[in-house]
Amino acid sequence: MNSERQSPPAGERAAVGAANVLGAEPSAYLRQHADNPVHWQPFGDKAFAAAAARDVPVFLSIGYAACHWCHVMAHESFEDQETADYLNAHFVAIKVDREERPDVDAAYMAATQAITGEGGWPMSVFLTPDGRAFHAGTYFPPRPMPGRPSFRQVLEAVWEAWLERRDAVEENAAALARNLGDAQLAAAVPVAGPPPLLDPGLLPAAVASLARSEDMTDGGFGAAPKFPPSAVLEFLIRHAAVPSDTADAARDMAGRTLAAMARSALFDQLDGGFARYSVTRDWSVPHFEKMLYDNVQLLRIYVHWIRLGGNEVFPVAEAADVAARTGVWLLESLGLGPSRDGNGNGNGAPRVEALASSLDADSVVNGEHHEGASYLWTVEGLQEVLGTADGEAVARLMNVGGEGTVSAHGSPLHPARRVEGAAAGLWMRARPALLAARKQRPQPARDDKVVAGWNGLAVAALAEAGAVLDREDFVAGAESIAAYLERVHWHAGSSVLLRVSHTGTARGIEGLLEDYAFCADGLFALYSVTGRQRWYRFAEELVQAAGSRFVVAGRLVDTAGGDGRVRAAQGGQTGLDPFDNATPSGASAFAGALLSYAALSGSAEHRSLAAQVLALLPPLAERAPRVAGWLLATAQAALAGPVEAAVVGARGPARTALHRELLNSASPGLVVAVEDDDGPGVPPSAGPPRGEPVPLLAGRPAGPDGSPLAYLCRNMVCERPVSTPEELRQRLLVMTGEDPVS
Repeated sequence: MNSERQSPPAGERAAVGAANVLGAEPSAYLRQHADNPVHWQPFGDKAFAAAAARDVPVFLSIGYAACHWCHVMAHESFEDQETADYLNAHFVAIKVDREERPDVDAAYMAATQAITGEGGWPMSVFLTPDGRAFHAGTYFPPRPMPGRPSFRQVLEAVWEAWLERRDAVEENAAALARNLGDAQLAAAVPVAGPPPLLDPGLLPAAVASLARSEDMTDGGFGAAPKFPPSAVLEFLIRHAAVPSDTADAARDMAGRTLAAMARSALFDQLDGGFARYSVTRDWSVPHFEKMLYDNVQLLRIYVHWIRLGGNEVFPVAEAADVAARTGVWLLESLGLGPSRDGNGNGNGAPRVEALASSLDADSVVNGEHHEGASYLWTVEGLQEVLGTADGEAVARLMNVGGEGTVSAHGSPLHPARRVEGAAAGLWMRARPALLAARKQRPQPARDDKVVAGWNGLAVAALAEAGAVLDREDFVAGAESIAAYLERVHWHAGSSVLLRVSHTGTARGIEGLLEDYAFCADGLFALYSVTGRQRWYRFAEELVQAAGSRFVVAGRLVDTAGGDGRVRAAQGGQTGLDPFDNATPSGASAFAGALLSYAALSGSAEHRSLAAQVLALLPPLAERAPRVAGWLLATAQAALAGPVEAAVVGARGPARTALHRELLNSASPGLVVAVEDDDGPGVPPSAGPPRGEPVPLLAGRPAGPDGSPLAYLCRNMVCERPVSTPEELRQRLLVMTGEDPVS
């Protein structure tokens, strides 16, 4: 054995480690571990330099604030002094918030999946001091379990390999890095040369493939665990809006899943908002964390279902209730800002500057973490609040039985059917009392981190929900969030969008492609609703910045530059993940933003770039449509035109009626330009000067005496204008291929 690699005496090893320094970190997840006896370090040069100086491996632990199993492993292992002593003596321990650093998370998740065949959080990865992974796993228990070693056993085995088989460790790390680098290159999207033509036959094939994996009984796709298939639902709704042989099938699939989720324990029947996923096939037992990114996507999708017109399985009125309650929950429960006293902005809602990332899965009861404890009920608990008769009736209605389905604390409320008639009256009577009682319980913690991309998704969802549901408070919230992103996250001088902020200050973590794309998409939606040129100009700057930062050597990548250790873990490559996960992939979101920008600006260059990104679709459309939902949705918009609408003329009821007709249209990818409307909310004087009009509006004259007109166009070529909502509705039906008489 090489004497330079021998382990120093335990006392000397223990003295080498630095103290836990996470208490100074702004991340709520990192601060959750600040009191651990583990000497945690944040991801950065200092920690890796310490590992190199000590010639020890790095133990990298990745999770997020709302993660239940992260809490479990922290309590079992990271709070245990003996385990911490061993970890401190033999490793440099680094803790990462995956929501702050998705680039780090993605690279080491790929390594974990390559090593183990599975992934998840908490993620536990062992690295060389230059950042290459050589062993990995997810949750490790404090004692051995069938098929899973204890965390201490893993630590000892890794240390033994580091000392005794160092050459093999280095070889394995190098081979894994090369393989991951090759995979990154294979997934590259070339963005040079003429784009390939988009095959319209891909979309019906994707619908047919989705139908084969649909759960016809309980809604959704596949078996447990079940996650909200948000991007897939967006595709199905867009596909259903265009007449075809598969349009009805798409509508039916979307309706079944939307209804099942809305009537299940996934949806908080008392307070609104959706949990992260269900551990059961029938959506009856959720994993209780509530994530911003899930809820803003689902809000927008339920609004798009309303625009589509719903169906018998899931009527518009029920969807509107779910959407309204979700929007209110977002602003009230995740809203951040200096004024949270309810006095608000003149329409009854508290002033919101931005939205927090999540609510925890757990509540702390008597000093211990209990998953979902705030949300669970027993028959006795319902009777205590409602009285014996109503308590028993609500227990039957909401599937609360004698034994808890989650824990001894009880079961979540879920009707599993549409609540109507006398049952609806009972529920309307019971719900306020139950919600008031629940608010007296220990509440889940909130992660107040502001993520740029997720707030961009929120801007789109709240703006469109406000327009369709006639909620000025939602539109005002969207404008306030957009202003916060511009003020706090956007550095106009360097054209850089920062990903994360805390208490109104952005950290120096540059946004990923997804952050630029989600924000641009949200701002285009906000412009369409408000007519404020400020938001169009901000979105334009983001699209152009993304094009210059994320097109590298003729291919699209997810990160600009990136960390040296992350590149080392991927064989020196910076790559692109084309697959949707909890949110659309950066590539698919960028394609959608490019398509909207091209429609509003007339830029053939950006339309071509969108088409080049859509070249990712052919191998995924039929084989794996569940991970390509947003690419499919964008392709549907591209094949529909998309339709471009310009509204001009004097402000007033007539112009508002034309504008409203467009905002309520289900035409896939429809973009709407309207002459600058100051309206309520954030004054345009706070933003950049107006400058030239949005190109789609240029050369579109109003009617006699300035009377309002609407122009419908494709590729900036417009039909004759129309002056009434009825005419506009008929022309939209024709342009989407539907017979307006039927």
